[in-house]
Amino acid sequence: MDDHLQGAPAAKSALLDAALDGISSGLSIWTSDFSLVLWNRPFLSIYNLKADDVAEGAGLEAIAARIVAAGNHKDRSGSELYRLYRDGLAADADHATVSIDEKLSDHRIINVKRTRLPGIGWAILHEDVTEARKRERAEDAHAIRLEAAVSNMAEGLCMFDGERRLVISNRHYAEIYGLPPELVLPGTPHADIVAYRLAHGMEPFEPGNDFQKRHEVLINGMKPASEIVQLKNGRIIRIAHQSLPIGGWVATHLDITEQKLREKQLVEQNIHFDAAIDNMPQGLCMFDQDKRLIVSNRLYATMYRLAPEAIVPGMSLEEIVALRLAHGNEPKSGSDGYLQRRIDLVENNRDDGDVVELNDGRVIAIMHHPMQDGGWVSTHQDITEQRRNQERIQYLAHHDTLTGLANRTLLQEQIDELQARVGRGEQLAVLAIDLDHFQNVNDTLGHGAGDALLKQVAARLLRCCRETDVVARLGGDEFAVLQVTIDQPLAGATLARRIVAAIAEPFEIQEHQFVIGASVGIAVAPFDGKDAATLMKCADLALHRSKAEGRNTFHFYEHGMDAAQQRRRIIEAGLRHALARNELTLAFHPLINIAEHRVRGFEALLRWNPPGQPTVSPVDFIPIAEETGLIVPIGEWVLREACAVAATWPDDIEVSVNLSPAQFKNRGLVEQVESALADAKLSPRRLDLEITESVLLIDSKLTLATLHKLRDLGAKLSMDDFGTGYSSLSYLRSFPFDKIKIDRSFVRDSSNSGDAKAIVKAVIGLGQSLGMATTAEGVETEAQLDLIRQHGCTEAQGFLFTKPLPAADVGAWMAKFQAGRAAQ
Repeated sequence: MDDHLQGAPAAKSALLDAALDGISSGLSIWTSDFSLVLWNRPFLSIYNLKADDVAEGAGLEAIAARIVAAGNHKDRSGSELYRLYRDGLAADADHATVSIDEKLSDHRIINVKRTRLPGIGWAILHEDVTEARKRERAEDAHAIRLEAAVSNMAEGLCMFDGERRLVISNRHYAEIYGLPPELVLPGTPHADIVAYRLAHGMEPFEPGNDFQKRHEVLINGMKPASEIVQLKNGRIIRIAHQSLPIGGWVATHLDITEQKLREKQLVEQNIHFDAAIDNMPQGLCMFDQDKRLIVSNRLYATMYRLAPEAIVPGMSLEEIVALRLAHGNEPKSGSDGYLQRRIDLVENNRDDGDVVELNDGRVIAIMHHPMQDGGWVSTHQDITEQRRNQERIQYLAHHDTLTGLANRTLLQEQIDELQARVGRGEQLAVLAIDLDHFQNVNDTLGHGAGDALLKQVAARLLRCCRETDVVARLGGDEFAVLQVTIDQPLAGATLARRIVAAIAEPFEIQEHQFVIGASVGIAVAPFDGKDAATLMKCADLALHRSKAEGRNTFHFYEHGMDAAQQRRRIIEAGLRHALARNELTLAFHPLINIAEHRVRGFEALLRWNPPGQPTVSPVDFIPIAEETGLIVPIGEWVLREACAVAATWPDDIEVSVNLSPAQFKNRGLVEQVESALADAKLSPRRLDLEITESVLLIDSKLTLATLHKLRDLGAKLSMDDFGTGYSSLSYLRSFPFDKIKIDRSFVRDSSNSGDAKAIVKAVIGLGQSLGMATTAEGVETEAQLDLIRQHGCTEAQGFLFTKPLPAADVGAWMAKFQAGRAAQ
C-alpha cells in the first residue's frame, strides 16, 4: 500500500466505500450478536432504504423494521421479518454458505447468500435475480414443452451422433420395437439396438431386401431417405432417415400398417366397385363433359332391354338414347321431349330428377347429379313396384324416422280431425314438451348418443300415454302429446306430471348416466283455441313459462302469455346491448362470520338499470342471458368488475362471484379468472367462485378438471344453492369444495317447517364432517340466525344484516358494522 494511503485513514475509508459501492450485489456484514457493521449502496438500493435508515451497530430487528417500512414485505410485520432473518442466521454452520431466494412484495426476487464467519458473524451478499429466475423458468418450460412434444409424437424418434451412439429417443420408439430400458439410454451403440430389433423378428418388408446393407446406405447418405420394415407382430414401419451436418442422423419410425392396409383395400375396392355397380339395384351411367359415356353397369343395359356389350365407353348421350328407343323404351311423353330434358339438365348443371313413364307401363326414376368437371352421373331405377307401395310412403311422410313417433304434420292433421269430437263436448289437450339439458348429451358424447337418448325418451312418453293418445316428435328435442278426454284440464295435468317424473329418471347412454328433465306446456281446446296452429302456439307459450319458472315442471296456457313472451323478447333485445352501454352494475351482499360476528366478505350480485326504464329484476333477465349465451361475456365482466372493486377493500375481505354453467363450456375460463385477478392485483385467496350443481351436469370430467385448475390458482370454490339440484352428495365426494351454501328456501321455511329445519341441520353437519364451511342464505330474522348459530353454521347472509349495497357504500357500511360490533 502507498505511504500516503497508510497515513490517511479517511482516504482508506473512502477507497473502501467506493470499492464496496462498485460491487453489483448488495453486501452486509453482521456481528454474531446480529449488529450491522458494514454495508454498501446496492444493499440500500435493493431494499429501497435511505442512507439514514441504517447506521453502524444497528440491530437486525431495527433493520428488519426498516425493510418492512420500505414496502418490501407487505404481508409481514417488522417483528415477523426479524424472527425469520434471526432464525435463519442462527441456524447457519461455521464456514457454511447458505443461499436462499427472498421474494419481495413488488415481485422482485433477491438471492441472499450468507456465509458464517467464526468469531465474527456473517457476510451476506444480496443480488436481484428476478430476471434470472424468469429466464430459468422459461428455459425449464421450454425443456418441458420440448420433452412433451417429443414424447407425444405420433412417430417413434431417435437421434444418433457421429459415433453411432444414441443421443435421444422417445417412448414411442421403444414401444414400436419393444426395446428394454437399458437399450434406450443415451450412449447406447446403434449396432446393439439394430441387433436386438433383428433378433426379435424385424425384417425387410420387401422380400429379398437385405436390411443391414440398405440401412448402412441410408446412414451414410446425406439426402433424406426411407425404408420399410415389418415386425414379428405384423406391424409395418416406415423409417425415415436424415443425416445431420454435425455427424450422425435423426430417424423417425412411423407405423404405416393402416396405410398399407388401406392401399390393399383400395385395390380390393376397385374390384368390389366393379362388382358393386353391376349388382346395385339401380342402373348407373356416368358421362364426361363432352356427353360421352365413361362407365355404366349391367343393370342400366338390361333395364332398357339392351345387351350389356351394346353400351361401351365413348358412346354419346344421343347414341345411347337412340339405341334405347330402338329397343322399345319409348317414353309416354315422347322421345324428343325426353332427350331435350336430359340435355337441359346437363347444360344448366342442375341436380334434379324425373319420373319417366314408359309406354309398356314401367316407371323409371332418373336422378341426375352434376360433377365438378362438367360431367354427370345418372341413376335409373325401376320404381313400378314402389308406386304400388304408396301406403308405406304415406306412413314415412307422417312419422319421425328416428323414433317412429308421429311427426308435426300428422299431429296437426289429427288435431284438426278431432275437432268434431270437441264439438260434441269432449276436450282436447295439446302438451308441448321440451327436454331440459339435452344439449349436454350431444356436447359430451356426440349426436349418436343424442339420438339414442331421443329414442329412450320416445319409449318413456309412450309408456306414459294411453293407446288413444298421439305422441309426436316435432324435431330436435321437442315432443308433443295429443290427448282427448272429457276430463280436462285434470287429465292433462295428470299426464304432464307422469311425463315430468318419467323423464327426470336417469338415462343410461353408452355406459354414462345422464339426468335431464322435461318442461311441459299445455293448451286445451276449445278454451285456448280450436285449430292446430293456435293450440300449438298456446302450448308453446305455456312451455316457455315452464322453462322460465325453473324447468322440469308443467304449466297451462293462460291469457296474457303473449304479452309475457313479448316482454321476454324486449328483455333479450335490450340485454344484447346492456354491457356495451354500461347499463350493468354490481351490488354487494355481505357474508357474516357468525362465531366472530365480523364481515368475512361480500357476494357480487348483478343488477341491470336501463336508462329511462324500471330496473329489470335478475329473476327476469338472468335466465334469458343463460338461454341466449349472453351470460358468457356478461359473466366475464362481472368477474373482472368484482375483482377490481374487491381490490379496494381490506386484505382480509373476500369477494364471491357466481359462475354460470354456460361459462364452464368456455375452455378459456381458467385464463379469464387468472387475467381478472392479475389485472385487479387481487390475491387469488380473496376470490370465492360459486357454482351450482347444474354445472357438474356438463361433461363432469372436463368440469372437474376445470375446478381443479381454479383451485390450483388459489381461488376458493363454493357449492351454491345446495340441495336443490341433482346428486348433491356425489358431487361433494367428487370435488372438495371449500364451502356449501344452504339454499334460502330451506332457511326461510326453517321457522315453520320441521323438514326444512332438519335439512338445515343436516347440511351444516355434513359440512362439518367434510371439513367444509357452511353459509346460510336468506337469513332475515334473529330466530333464523339463532337456529343456524346453534347448529354450528359458519356464515350467514341475508337482509337481517343489510340489503345488497352499491360498491360505493360498502366501506361505510363495514365501518358502521365494525363499530356496532365493538360496542357489543
